[in-house]
Amino acid sequence: MTSGLAVAAAFWTSTASATVLDTVKQRGALNCGTDNTAPGFGYLNTKTGKMEGLDVDFCRAMAAAVFGDGSKVNFVIVTDKSRFNALQTGQVDVVFAHTTVKPVRESAIGIDFLPINFYDGTGIMVKASAGVKSVTDLEGATICTTQGSGTESTLANTIKKYNFKSTKVLTFENLEKLFSALEGGRCNAMSTDKSALAAWRGNSAKPQDYTILPDTLDKSPFAGFVVANDSKWRNLLRWATYALFQAEEWDITTANLAEKLKSDDPFIQKFLGVKNGFGADFGVGNDFIASMIKAVGNYGEIYDRNLGPKTPYFIDRTGTPNAAWSKGGAEYSPPWN
Repeated sequence: MTSGLAVAAAFWTSTASATVLDTVKQRGALNCGTDNTAPGFGYLNTKTGKMEGLDVDFCRAMAAAVFGDGSKVNFVIVTDKSRFNALQTGQVDVVFAHTTVKPVRESAIGIDFLPINFYDGTGIMVKASAGVKSVTDLEGATICTTQGSGTESTLANTIKKYNFKSTKVLTFENLEKLFSALEGGRCNAMSTDKSALAAWRGNSAKPQDYTILPDTLDKSPFAGFVVANDSKWRNLLRWATYALFQAEEWDITTANLAEKLKSDDPFIQKFLGVKNGFGADFGVGNDFIASMIKAVGNYGEIYDRNLGPKTPYFIDRTGTPNAAWSKGGAEYSPPWN
């Protein structure tokens, strides 16, 4: 067996022996891979010139966990096709880029996923003028998606499932080019995660010109990911992610953080690093959770800022897995004791 897998194995082994956490600390900033064409998740706002989105805020949160400062992050733009290679070659330390958790990605590519931070599903958007009502109407259509995405295999299986004879799939580098292909008539349909479809529809000049079909082709839970077999780095970022969920459950926010830091509750004292704390075990300051909340807020605040009702990309959490577990959802942290 040859070289490709051997080289990959050697890379993971060498990376694991010298944890990424040490490299990040020495560099003085976190290199975080994210998209810049996914409104609500990873997006370069042309009006402000700043990166914004749920994934972007998770990058800032992880920087705050390591350095106590959410601004110590370099955003490295990745695409669906380049995101894994960017991690493998050391261009980035972690990736948050609307990436679906799939077994082949941990088994064959060699990554470790962090906890799921958004639950989505694969969908299809068409021009309203086409009169398409369901995926079953797409026989003979040209469907477009992004290169290197899990949607490619989902579409291949969908074509087989419905026994389409002349339906074609075209791929494009990123979501911006994908939407342009639909808008310009190069594609009859655009397929990607429903959240991205809703964002591009909401961000378009005439949202009413586009229809998102009711069909969900596959589950699409999103998570950040890091190199395989570096347990020190993975565990820090895993529990940092859980901490954002727990902070929402305990109603610890940017607005009341100063008050919560004075709490007599021993669980909250330890959680925020007022007394003892968890940071030392993870190789960071005991106040790493407080630093994250100060930088970006809890998970609910992150969600509302980027996908809440006051945004153009509103995706309601109510009654969905994206709600907190205490409200019937799936966003859940193990206990902090």
